[in-house]
Amino acid sequence: MRVVLRAIAALGLSLLLSACSTLGSLPEVLGGKPRPAAAATTRLKAAYRLDIRASGEVQELLSRHLDLARFQQIAESDSLSPVELDRLAAVAPEQARSLLETLGYFDAHVEVQRQVNADRTQQDLTLIVDPGPRSVVGDLDLQFEGEIDAEAGRPDAPRSLALQAELRQLWPLQKGRAFTQAAWSSAKSTVLARARAQGYPLARWASTDAEVDTEARQVNLRLHLDSGPLFRLGSLQIEGLQHQSEDSVRRLAGYATGEPYTEQALLDFQERLLRTQLFDGVSVDIQPEAAQAAAVPVRVRVKEAPRQQATTGIGYSAMNGYNASVEHLHRLPAGLPLRARSKVQLGQLLRTAEFELSSHPQPDMQRNLGSLQWEQDLNNDKNIRTLSARVGRLREAGHDERLVFAEMLRSIEADDEGASLRSGAWSGNVQWTRRRLDSLLLPTSGYTAQLLLGAGRADNNAPRQDSGAFGRVRLKIEYFKPLPSGWYLSARTDLAQIIACDKVGLPAKMLYLAGGDDSVRGYAYQSLGIDKDDGSPLSGGRKLWTGSLEVARPVMDSLPMLWGAAFIDAGNVSDRWQSLRPVVGYGVGARLRSPVGALRLDLARAHETGKWRLHFSVGIAL
Repeated sequence: MRVVLRAIAALGLSLLLSACSTLGSLPEVLGGKPRPAAAATTRLKAAYRLDIRASGEVQELLSRHLDLARFQQIAESDSLSPVELDRLAAVAPEQARSLLETLGYFDAHVEVQRQVNADRTQQDLTLIVDPGPRSVVGDLDLQFEGEIDAEAGRPDAPRSLALQAELRQLWPLQKGRAFTQAAWSSAKSTVLARARAQGYPLARWASTDAEVDTEARQVNLRLHLDSGPLFRLGSLQIEGLQHQSEDSVRRLAGYATGEPYTEQALLDFQERLLRTQLFDGVSVDIQPEAAQAAAVPVRVRVKEAPRQQATTGIGYSAMNGYNASVEHLHRLPAGLPLRARSKVQLGQLLRTAEFELSSHPQPDMQRNLGSLQWEQDLNNDKNIRTLSARVGRLREAGHDERLVFAEMLRSIEADDEGASLRSGAWSGNVQWTRRRLDSLLLPTSGYTAQLLLGAGRADNNAPRQDSGAFGRVRLKIEYFKPLPSGWYLSARTDLAQIIACDKVGLPAKMLYLAGGDDSVRGYAYQSLGIDKDDGSPLSGGRKLWTGSLEVARPVMDSLPMLWGAAFIDAGNVSDRWQSLRPVVGYGVGARLRSPVGALRLDLARAHETGKWRLHFSVGIAL
């Protein structure tokens, strides 16, 4: 007995009667006189009462697909003759058994019992179902033909044998597993998709058999996969370029002509092109119909991003007050394979101007970069002007990044008497970023980690401070996890330290301050620092720790993008770990999960001061 034929017959009968029911009433389907189609507002009545005595998935399957259940409701103006009901009841056991075979029950017992009430106006039908034991997979014979069935001694024999072993391991319906029609179909689709993705895009099932042994309660599976030819990656065919050169695409291919085709190779190629930020859209695929000697052309279709882009903005920030900004981006300045970005931002408390120049990515996804930035910081009753310059190299590998850079800092701080305190620093740094998230913009599961290590030398002209060597380390971690009942947990921590002699003076830009939207809510931006006994403005410290725990969930099912949240933050800065005293902030907030990230509005209370503060920010993972 073949399970496939019986399952198809059962589902085919169900679909046929379902289609017929849309064309006319039941008597018309069963051979009676046709009736006019009922209006959309026709009220329904129960032609008979039906009790399906089964449990779980069996009852659900029969209630949805068994004709005796589906035709129970008829229009009030219609009636069901005894002959029509007899026909439905007569075919119900066989149809139920066929349906149960799709769940792996091949020895089911089904019985229909009928009872007429006293006034003979209503019939009660009971469908008693004993599905019996579910059959499991017995023997499994998965064979291969085509080029995947490589003979020993051929150059690609090890690859073919490894792929055969992988496909056999991937097959989910192993011996002893419960057999169902859905699992059988899914298993075939899974293995076939993997074979096509690993170099055989024309792979197909030459034959698939599921033979049922009702006595042993087993289903023996026998399959033959015809792989067809092994395709190798051929020449690139690039479409859509207007200003960028073909070399900007070709150097990121990541494969050599003649390598075996894999779907992952094309996906990686596509991701590398998107990460260049030179293109708004990228599609990479193959054209098997154009293959010559199994070398398949690779088609790359791109939509270039505008060569130049200007962005202006005006707004208000709890950190820096009112501000306005203008930013310009050029993706091909002077026709060179470079990316130039410049930005000016003017705020009440912070004013910046920066210029960054970076190369287009190289074949190993590395790009050279250089930047220059000027900043004036008026926070905490200070006036600090800082000039910084960076030269380095960024390498992007999947979801990971490594940035190696040299940095120069020069700061001028005006004191209360109008004198200028000058300080500077030179350093070499390495920063690693690792992302394992389900979504970069709206993460709910996974983590990000960022580690910065640096060393250099500081010099200054401040009294009672020396020049000297220093080191620095900073670790940031964010963690996301779904919780039961629709809740979501997010946690973060930020740990940083500057290693230097106490007398070595450092530029204010290098010292740490805490407080604000992404630090300790309930406290103003950079309001947590070191208070000096002489009443001078707040200064930064050499040790930093902040942490946060937050739980959130959608406010209502009908509005899944709006979440409510509750949180608690803690942290502070100091010059020594022994004297670091964390302060606490806690509160509630709202999250609007928009396409640009989570827009966050928080109302937080500073535990130490008892004051409430409103925070607004856009949250994006590191």
